[in-house]
Amino acid sequence: MTDPETKQINREMAENESARQTASSVRVSTFAIIITIVIALAVFGWVFLR
Repeated sequence: MTDPETKQINREMAENESARQTASSVRVSTFAIIITIVIALAVFGWVFLR
């Protein structure tokens, strides 16, 4: 059977991994939003100037 110290370490590792994945998801989402805005502005500018 696993001792309590090992269980605590595993729990902390899982929490750290979860936090890392959340931060990564936020970065990817922010990047996707910025790219979408840039593309929308480019399309709007192209239509406006035609």
